[in-house]
Amino acid sequence: MGILQGKTALITGAARGIGKAIALKFAQEGANIAFTDLVIDEAGGGLATEREIAALGVKAKGYSSNAADFAQSEEVVKMVKEEFGSVDILVNNAGITKDGLMLRMTEAQWDAVIGVNLKSAFNFIHACVPVMMRQRGGSIINMASVVGVHGNAGQANYAASKAGMIALAKSVAQEMGPKGIRANAIAPGFIDTAMTQQLTDDIRNEWISKIPLRRGGQVEDIANTALYLASDLSSYVTGQVIQVDGGMNT
Repeated sequence: MGILQGKTALITGAARGIGKAIALKFAQEGANIAFTDLVIDEAGGGLATEREIAALGVKAKGYSSNAADFAQSEEVVKMVKEEFGSVDILVNNAGITKDGLMLRMTEAQWDAVIGVNLKSAFNFIHACVPVMMRQRGGSIINMASVVGVHGNAGQANYAASKAGMIALAKSVAQEMGPKGIRANAIAPGFIDTAMTQQLTDDIRNEWISKIPLRRGGQVEDIANTALYLASDLSSYVTGQVIQVDGGMNT
């Protein structure tokens, strides 16, 4: 029996990448999985992810949703509650990048990243907290980034959104602790994903040279940390940000 047996996890932006790895890890530990992506279909991999999760013997369902849309987010949580009966774990993973130096960054680039990365977390927390309060407990995990802690040139919008994710988790932890709801953030460093694999060897090597462990992280490294925060193993941990970065910012 897994350590998440009988619980329901809602994970945003989980058709692929880190979100998918978290969904599969949670499912392996017995959690039923509801997940969102902008479009759940064969082309985007959402339906394949749904089948892959269900093959682990748990209930799985993907929901097409724009996480940056408040009304859509509320509707998704309502459907998940009706379909699964509870929302015990929320992972705010939906995110995009639209990089550019400050003087060249457009308002549209700024608004898009803040909307998808930060407002989406507000949307889903706002919708899930009443459900968790009635259940007398839950775990909220915000996917931040090391650039949200230390900043990064050319990513002012992304870094600001991820810093906001950290502050949001800390604030929710203070507000909702008396209700048995925990909120934490994970700040990944250089993780091997489809996005980072598109970088040139020179850029990848430059990043890796700054990491004491001398390698990029794997999506499983993030999933394992999320599992800890989702489970009762971290029952006395809230309001924290865990950097999973191989020591890059030690």
